[in-house]
Amino acid sequence: MHTRTRCRRDGFCPVTDLPNHAAMKTTETAAGTITCRPEVSSLPRYNSGLSAAAVRARYSVDVIAKLASNENPLGCSPNALAALSDLKSLLRDYPDAHCVALREAIATLTGVPPSRIMIGNGSENLIELVCLAYLQAGDRVLTQHPCFGLHEIYSIAMGARVEKVRYTQAMEFDVPAWRQALTTPLRIVMIANPSNPVGCRLDAGQFEALVAATPKNTLLLIDEAYYEYAVGDGFPNALAILSAQERPWIVLRTLSKAYGLAGLRVGYALASSEAVLDALDRVRLPFNVNGVAQAAALAAIGDQTHVRLTVAQTAAEREQLRAALEADGYPVAPSHTNFLFFDAGEPAAALAERLLSHGVIVKAWREPGFEQYVRVSIGTAAESAQFLAALRALRSR
Repeated sequence: MHTRTRCRRDGFCPVTDLPNHAAMKTTETAAGTITCRPEVSSLPRYNSGLSAAAVRARYSVDVIAKLASNENPLGCSPNALAALSDLKSLLRDYPDAHCVALREAIATLTGVPPSRIMIGNGSENLIELVCLAYLQAGDRVLTQHPCFGLHEIYSIAMGARVEKVRYTQAMEFDVPAWRQALTTPLRIVMIANPSNPVGCRLDAGQFEALVAATPKNTLLLIDEAYYEYAVGDGFPNALAILSAQERPWIVLRTLSKAYGLAGLRVGYALASSEAVLDALDRVRLPFNVNGVAQAAALAAIGDQTHVRLTVAQTAAEREQLRAALEADGYPVAPSHTNFLFFDAGEPAAALAERLLSHGVIVKAWREPGFEQYVRVSIGTAAESAQFLAALRALRSR
Protein backbone atom coordinates (compact mmCIF):
# COMPACT_ATOMS: atom_id res chain seq x y z
CA MET A 1 0.00 0.00 0.00
CA HIS A 2 1.18 3.50 -0.84
CA THR A 3 0.14 6.61 1.05
CA ARG A 4 -2.53 8.29 -1.02
CA THR A 5 -2.05 11.78 -2.43
CA ARG A 6 -5.12 13.72 -3.44
CA CYS A 7 -5.31 15.58 -6.70
CA ARG A 8 -6.97 18.99 -6.87
CA ARG A 9 -10.49 19.12 -5.50
CA ASP A 10 -13.35 18.45 -7.93
CA GLY A 11 -14.84 21.55 -9.44
CA PHE A 12 -11.80 23.71 -8.80
CA CYS A 13 -12.23 27.00 -10.64
CA PRO A 14 -8.95 28.68 -11.57
CA VAL A 15 -10.59 32.11 -11.32
CA THR A 16 -13.15 32.26 -8.52
CA ASP A 17 -11.26 29.96 -6.14
CA LEU A 18 -8.11 32.07 -6.18
CA PRO A 19 -7.36 34.98 -3.83
CA ASN A 20 -6.86 38.51 -5.12
CA HIS A 21 -9.50 38.19 -7.82
CA ALA A 22 -9.53 41.97 -8.18
CA ALA A 23 -5.80 41.98 -8.85
CA MET A 24 -6.11 40.00 -12.06
CA LYS A 25 -4.41 41.56 -15.05
CA THR A 26 -6.79 43.10 -17.57
CA THR A 27 -6.04 42.83 -21.27
CA GLU A 28 -7.66 45.30 -23.66
CA THR A 29 -9.10 43.81 -26.84
CA ALA A 30 -11.14 45.19 -29.73
CA ALA A 31 -14.28 43.65 -28.25
CA GLY A 32 -13.70 44.63 -24.63
CA THR A 33 -11.59 43.27 -21.79
CA ILE A 34 -10.54 39.88 -20.51
CA THR A 35 -8.73 38.94 -17.32
CA CYS A 36 -6.15 36.25 -16.66
CA ARG A 37 -5.30 34.80 -13.28
CA PRO A 38 -2.95 36.96 -11.19
CA GLU A 39 -0.46 34.10 -10.97
CA VAL A 40 -0.13 34.11 -14.76
CA SER A 41 0.46 37.84 -15.19
CA SER A 42 3.29 37.79 -12.64
CA LEU A 43 5.01 34.62 -13.81
CA PRO A 44 8.72 34.87 -14.59
CA ARG A 45 9.54 33.87 -18.16
CA TYR A 46 11.60 30.75 -18.68
CA ASN A 47 14.97 31.54 -20.26
CA SER A 48 15.09 29.15 -23.21
CA GLY A 49 18.19 30.79 -24.68
CA LEU A 50 19.11 31.89 -28.17
CA SER A 51 19.32 29.75 -31.28
CA ALA A 52 22.53 29.44 -33.26
CA ALA A 53 20.74 30.96 -36.26
CA ALA A 54 19.73 34.05 -34.27
CA VAL A 55 23.28 34.64 -33.02
CA ARG A 56 24.76 34.03 -36.47
CA ALA A 57 22.42 36.58 -38.05
CA ARG A 58 22.86 39.17 -35.30
CA TYR A 59 26.64 39.08 -35.02
CA SER A 60 27.68 37.82 -38.47
CA VAL A 61 29.75 34.99 -37.00
CA ASP A 62 30.18 31.75 -38.89
CA VAL A 63 31.18 29.27 -36.18
CA ILE A 64 28.79 28.96 -33.23
CA ALA A 65 29.54 27.16 -29.98
CA LYS A 66 26.05 26.58 -28.59
CA LEU A 67 26.75 25.84 -24.93
CA ALA A 68 23.62 27.05 -23.15
CA SER A 69 21.11 24.20 -23.26
CA ASN A 70 23.11 21.08 -22.28
CA GLU A 71 22.61 19.32 -25.60
CA ASN A 72 24.59 16.24 -26.61
CA PRO A 73 27.36 17.19 -29.08
CA LEU A 74 27.51 13.59 -30.35
CA GLY A 75 23.84 13.72 -31.30
CA CYS A 76 21.55 10.73 -31.17
CA SER A 77 22.20 7.08 -31.89
CA PRO A 78 22.43 6.13 -35.59
CA ASN A 79 19.69 3.64 -34.76
CA ALA A 80 17.36 6.53 -33.95
CA LEU A 81 17.99 8.09 -37.35
CA ALA A 82 17.40 4.76 -39.08
CA ALA A 83 14.08 4.41 -37.28
CA LEU A 84 12.84 7.54 -39.06
CA SER A 85 13.25 6.15 -42.57
CA ASP A 86 9.49 5.70 -42.97
CA LEU A 87 8.52 9.29 -42.24
CA LYS A 88 5.48 9.14 -44.51
CA SER A 89 3.46 6.92 -42.18
CA LEU A 90 4.89 8.54 -39.06
CA LEU A 91 3.68 11.92 -40.25
CA ARG A 92 0.37 10.76 -41.72
CA ASP A 93 -1.00 8.78 -38.78
CA TYR A 94 -1.88 9.88 -35.28
CA PRO A 95 0.69 8.58 -32.80
CA ASP A 96 -0.01 5.94 -30.17
CA ALA A 97 -1.66 8.05 -27.48
CA HIS A 98 -0.44 5.67 -24.77
CA CYS A 99 3.11 5.12 -26.09
CA VAL A 100 2.74 1.38 -25.44
CA ALA A 101 5.93 0.17 -27.16
CA LEU A 102 8.04 2.93 -25.64
CA ARG A 103 6.69 2.30 -22.14
CA GLU A 104 7.47 -1.40 -22.50
CA ALA A 105 11.04 -0.58 -23.54
CA ILE A 106 11.47 1.74 -20.56
CA ALA A 107 10.02 -0.94 -18.29
CA THR A 108 12.72 -3.34 -19.49
CA LEU A 109 15.37 -0.67 -18.95
CA THR A 110 14.25 0.40 -15.46
CA GLY A 111 12.36 -2.55 -13.98
CA VAL A 112 9.26 -0.41 -13.42
CA PRO A 113 6.02 -1.92 -14.82
CA PRO A 114 4.56 -0.17 -17.90
CA SER A 115 1.42 0.66 -15.90
CA ARG A 116 3.53 2.93 -13.70
CA ILE A 117 5.27 4.73 -16.58
CA MET A 118 4.10 7.84 -18.41
CA ILE A 119 5.74 9.46 -21.44
CA GLY A 120 5.80 13.22 -21.83
CA ASN A 121 6.72 15.85 -24.38
CA GLY A 122 10.01 16.25 -22.54
CA SER A 123 10.19 15.92 -18.77
CA GLU A 124 9.06 19.57 -18.59
CA ASN A 125 5.65 18.43 -19.82
CA LEU A 126 5.49 15.92 -16.98
CA ILE A 127 6.39 18.59 -14.39
CA GLU A 128 3.55 20.67 -15.79
CA LEU A 129 1.12 17.74 -15.51
CA VAL A 130 2.15 17.11 -11.89
CA CYS A 131 1.42 20.73 -11.03
CA LEU A 132 -1.88 20.74 -12.92
CA ALA A 133 -3.02 17.57 -11.21
CA TYR A 134 -1.83 18.08 -7.66
CA LEU A 135 -1.44 21.79 -6.85
CA GLN A 136 -3.97 24.41 -5.91
CA ALA A 137 -3.82 27.91 -4.45
CA GLY A 138 -1.97 28.07 -1.14
CA ASP A 139 -0.17 24.72 -1.41
CA ARG A 140 3.52 24.75 -0.44
CA VAL A 141 6.24 23.43 -2.76
CA LEU A 142 9.84 22.95 -1.68
CA THR A 143 12.77 22.94 -4.09
CA GLN A 144 16.40 24.09 -4.26
CA HIS A 145 17.99 27.51 -4.78
CA PRO A 146 19.05 28.06 -7.48
CA CYS A 147 16.59 25.75 -9.19
CA PHE A 148 15.44 24.53 -12.58
CA GLY A 149 13.11 27.35 -13.58
CA LEU A 150 10.06 25.27 -14.47
CA HIS A 151 9.91 23.68 -11.01
CA GLU A 152 9.09 27.17 -9.79
CA ILE A 153 7.14 28.58 -12.74
CA TYR A 154 4.59 25.77 -13.05
CA SER A 155 4.06 25.72 -9.27
CA ILE A 156 3.46 29.47 -9.08
CA ALA A 157 1.10 29.23 -12.06
CA MET A 158 -1.16 27.02 -9.95
CA GLY A 159 -1.14 29.46 -7.05
CA ALA A 160 1.30 27.47 -4.92
CA ARG A 161 3.91 29.04 -2.64
CA VAL A 162 7.44 27.99 -3.57
CA GLU A 163 10.12 27.81 -0.90
CA LYS A 164 13.77 27.06 -1.64
CA VAL A 165 16.76 25.60 0.18
CA ARG A 166 20.13 27.13 -0.68
CA TYR A 167 23.24 25.13 -1.35
CA THR A 168 26.26 25.29 0.93
CA GLN A 169 29.14 27.69 0.31
CA ALA A 170 30.88 24.79 -1.45
CA MET A 171 27.86 24.51 -3.79
CA GLU A 172 26.75 21.15 -2.42
CA PHE A 173 23.33 20.09 -1.10
CA ASP A 174 22.81 21.46 2.43
CA VAL A 175 21.29 18.31 3.92
CA PRO A 176 20.69 19.73 7.46
CA ALA A 177 18.87 22.73 5.94
CA TRP A 178 16.78 20.40 3.80
CA ARG A 179 15.83 18.26 6.79
CA GLN A 180 14.76 21.36 8.70
CA ALA A 181 12.67 22.63 5.77
CA LEU A 182 10.96 19.23 5.50
CA THR A 183 9.55 19.45 9.05
CA THR A 184 6.63 21.65 7.92
CA PRO A 185 3.58 20.57 5.86
CA LEU A 186 4.33 20.39 2.14
CA ARG A 187 2.30 19.42 -0.90
CA ILE A 188 5.19 18.60 -3.27
CA VAL A 189 8.94 18.38 -2.80
CA MET A 190 10.93 18.76 -6.04
CA ILE A 191 14.56 17.68 -5.96
CA ALA A 192 16.77 17.74 -9.05
CA ASN A 193 19.48 15.13 -8.50
CA PRO A 194 21.99 15.85 -9.95
CA SER A 195 21.20 19.51 -9.53
CA ASN A 196 20.34 21.80 -12.39
CA PRO A 197 21.89 24.39 -12.64
CA VAL A 198 24.66 23.64 -10.12
CA GLY A 199 25.61 20.08 -11.10
CA CYS A 200 26.20 18.65 -7.61
CA ARG A 201 24.43 15.54 -6.37
CA LEU A 202 23.08 13.83 -3.30
CA ASP A 203 24.85 10.57 -2.49
CA ALA A 204 22.91 7.50 -1.40
CA GLY A 205 23.07 8.26 2.32
CA GLN A 206 22.03 11.88 1.87
CA PHE A 207 19.18 10.92 -0.43
CA GLU A 208 17.88 8.33 2.04
CA ALA A 209 18.01 10.95 4.80
CA LEU A 210 15.91 13.41 2.81
CA VAL A 211 13.38 10.75 1.82
CA ALA A 212 13.03 9.69 5.46
CA ALA A 213 12.52 13.32 6.53
CA THR A 214 9.82 14.04 3.91
CA PRO A 215 6.25 13.87 5.26
CA LYS A 216 4.48 10.69 4.13
CA ASN A 217 1.56 12.55 2.56
CA THR A 218 3.86 14.75 0.46
CA LEU A 219 4.43 13.96 -3.21
CA LEU A 220 8.17 13.50 -3.71
CA LEU A 221 9.28 14.44 -7.24
CA ILE A 222 12.85 13.45 -8.10
CA ASP A 223 14.06 15.06 -11.33
CA GLU A 224 16.85 12.88 -12.74
CA ALA A 225 17.28 14.63 -16.10
CA TYR A 226 21.06 14.03 -15.86
CA TYR A 227 20.80 10.50 -14.46
CA GLU A 228 22.97 8.84 -17.13
CA TYR A 229 25.89 11.17 -16.38
CA ALA A 230 25.75 10.59 -12.61
CA VAL A 231 24.78 6.95 -12.15
CA GLY A 232 27.33 4.80 -10.34
CA ASP A 233 30.07 5.77 -7.88
CA GLY A 234 27.77 6.41 -4.92
CA PHE A 235 24.83 7.91 -6.81
CA PRO A 236 21.58 6.79 -5.14
CA ASN A 237 19.36 4.16 -6.70
CA ALA A 238 16.28 6.32 -6.26
CA LEU A 239 13.89 3.67 -7.58
CA ALA A 240 15.08 1.07 -5.07
CA ILE A 241 15.06 3.51 -2.16
CA LEU A 242 11.65 4.94 -2.96
CA SER A 243 10.09 1.55 -3.71
CA ALA A 244 10.79 0.54 -0.12
CA GLN A 245 8.65 3.48 1.07
CA GLU A 246 4.89 3.57 1.51
CA ARG A 247 4.54 7.04 0.09
CA PRO A 248 3.68 8.77 -3.24
CA TRP A 249 6.64 9.53 -5.50
CA ILE A 250 7.60 10.22 -9.11
CA VAL A 251 11.04 9.96 -10.73
CA LEU A 252 11.56 11.91 -13.96
CA ARG A 253 14.12 11.15 -16.65
CA THR A 254 14.64 12.41 -20.19
CA LEU A 255 16.00 11.43 -23.58
CA SER A 256 17.05 15.02 -24.32
CA LYS A 257 20.49 14.85 -22.74
CA ALA A 258 22.57 11.65 -22.91
CA TYR A 259 20.33 10.18 -25.63
CA GLY A 260 20.70 13.27 -27.86
CA LEU A 261 16.99 13.69 -28.70
CA ALA A 262 16.46 17.23 -27.40
CA GLY A 263 14.76 18.33 -30.62
CA LEU A 264 12.09 15.63 -30.39
CA ARG A 265 11.13 16.19 -26.72
CA VAL A 266 10.73 12.85 -24.96
CA GLY A 267 10.76 12.40 -21.19
CA TYR A 268 9.30 9.79 -18.90
CA ALA A 269 7.88 9.49 -15.40
CA LEU A 270 8.27 6.45 -13.15
CA ALA A 271 5.68 6.47 -10.37
CA SER A 272 4.97 4.79 -7.04
CA SER A 273 1.54 3.63 -8.20
CA GLU A 274 -0.91 3.63 -11.07
CA ALA A 275 -3.14 5.93 -9.01
CA VAL A 276 -0.48 8.65 -8.91
CA LEU A 277 -0.19 8.58 -12.72
CA ASP A 278 -3.95 8.41 -13.22
CA ALA A 279 -4.29 12.02 -12.08
CA LEU A 280 -1.63 13.10 -14.58
CA ASP A 281 -3.33 11.14 -17.34
CA ARG A 282 -6.58 13.04 -16.76
CA VAL A 283 -4.90 16.40 -17.52
CA ARG A 284 -2.59 15.12 -20.25
CA LEU A 285 -3.12 16.00 -23.91
CA PRO A 286 -4.23 12.78 -25.67
CA PHE A 287 -1.38 12.83 -28.20
CA ASN A 288 1.30 14.62 -26.18
CA VAL A 289 4.22 12.67 -27.75
CA ASN A 290 4.35 12.61 -31.54
CA GLY A 291 4.99 9.51 -33.63
CA VAL A 292 8.42 10.60 -34.88
CA ALA A 293 9.58 11.16 -31.32
CA GLN A 294 8.26 7.77 -30.19
CA ALA A 295 9.99 5.91 -33.01
CA ALA A 296 13.33 7.63 -32.45
CA ALA A 297 13.12 7.21 -28.67
CA LEU A 298 12.42 3.50 -28.95
CA ALA A 299 15.49 3.00 -31.14
CA ALA A 300 17.68 5.24 -28.97
CA ILE A 301 16.85 3.30 -25.80
CA GLY A 302 17.94 0.14 -27.58
CA ASP A 303 21.43 1.55 -28.18
CA GLN A 304 22.98 1.78 -24.72
CA THR A 305 26.46 1.58 -26.27
CA HIS A 306 25.93 5.06 -27.72
CA VAL A 307 24.80 6.36 -24.32
CA ARG A 308 27.90 4.98 -22.61
CA LEU A 309 30.13 6.53 -25.27
CA THR A 310 28.40 9.89 -24.82
CA VAL A 311 28.81 9.81 -21.04
CA ALA A 312 32.49 8.83 -21.18
CA GLN A 313 33.42 11.51 -23.73
CA THR A 314 31.39 14.15 -21.91
CA ALA A 315 32.99 13.38 -18.54
CA ALA A 316 36.50 13.60 -20.01
CA GLU A 317 35.79 16.93 -21.73
CA ARG A 318 34.05 18.28 -18.61
CA GLU A 319 37.10 17.67 -16.43
CA GLN A 320 39.41 19.30 -18.97
CA LEU A 321 37.18 22.37 -19.14
CA ARG A 322 36.90 22.47 -15.34
CA ALA A 323 40.69 22.40 -14.99
CA ALA A 324 41.07 25.22 -17.51
CA LEU A 325 38.46 27.42 -15.80
CA GLU A 326 39.95 26.84 -12.37
CA ALA A 327 43.46 27.58 -13.70
CA ASP A 328 42.09 30.91 -14.95
CA GLY A 329 40.79 31.68 -11.45
CA TYR A 330 37.09 30.89 -11.85
CA PRO A 331 35.44 28.99 -8.94
CA VAL A 332 33.57 26.01 -10.44
CA ALA A 333 30.81 24.07 -8.67
CA PRO A 334 31.11 20.27 -8.47
CA SER A 335 29.41 18.63 -11.43
CA HIS A 336 28.10 15.15 -12.23
CA THR A 337 26.33 16.35 -15.37
CA ASN A 338 27.12 17.62 -18.88
CA PHE A 339 27.60 21.24 -17.78
CA LEU A 340 29.63 23.41 -15.40
CA PHE A 341 28.33 26.21 -13.15
CA PHE A 342 30.97 28.80 -12.35
CA ASP A 343 31.32 32.21 -10.72
CA ALA A 344 32.28 34.65 -13.47
CA GLY A 345 33.29 37.36 -11.00
CA GLU A 346 31.13 39.89 -12.85
CA PRO A 347 27.47 40.26 -13.91
CA ALA A 348 26.83 37.08 -15.89
CA ALA A 349 24.18 38.56 -18.19
CA ALA A 350 26.59 41.19 -19.50
CA LEU A 351 29.35 38.61 -19.95
CA ALA A 352 27.03 36.25 -21.82
CA GLU A 353 26.02 39.09 -24.12
CA ARG A 354 29.65 39.90 -24.94
CA LEU A 355 30.42 36.24 -25.61
CA LEU A 356 27.78 36.21 -28.34
CA SER A 357 29.95 38.42 -30.53
CA HIS A 358 32.53 35.61 -30.41
CA GLY A 359 29.91 33.06 -31.48
CA VAL A 360 29.61 31.53 -27.99
CA ILE A 361 26.21 30.94 -26.37
CA VAL A 362 26.11 30.25 -22.61
CA LYS A 363 23.39 30.67 -20.00
CA ALA A 364 23.70 33.50 -17.50
CA TRP A 365 21.87 32.67 -14.28
CA ARG A 366 19.38 35.28 -13.07
CA GLU A 367 18.08 34.04 -9.72
CA PRO A 368 18.79 36.44 -6.83
CA GLY A 369 22.17 35.75 -5.28
CA PHE A 370 23.53 33.99 -8.37
CA GLU A 371 23.63 36.80 -10.94
CA GLN A 372 27.39 36.31 -11.35
CA TYR A 373 27.09 32.62 -12.24
CA VAL A 374 27.27 31.16 -15.73
CA ARG A 375 26.18 27.68 -16.77
CA VAL A 376 28.19 26.35 -19.70
CA SER A 377 27.38 23.08 -21.45
CA ILE A 378 30.00 20.48 -22.28
CA GLY A 379 30.37 20.42 -26.04
CA THR A 380 33.13 19.20 -28.30
CA ALA A 381 36.79 19.95 -27.63
CA ALA A 382 36.65 22.58 -30.38
CA GLU A 383 33.63 24.26 -28.77
CA SER A 384 35.35 24.30 -25.38
CA ALA A 385 38.42 25.87 -26.97
CA GLN A 386 36.28 28.53 -28.66
CA PHE A 387 34.56 29.32 -25.35
CA LEU A 388 37.83 29.57 -23.41
CA ALA A 389 39.48 31.73 -26.07
CA ALA A 390 36.51 34.12 -26.06
CA LEU A 391 36.39 34.24 -22.25
CA ARG A 392 40.12 35.00 -22.03
CA ALA A 393 39.96 37.62 -24.76
CA LEU A 394 37.14 39.46 -22.99
CA ARG A 395 38.91 39.21 -19.64
CA SER A 396 42.14 40.65 -21.03
CA ARG A 397 40.27 43.82 -21.99
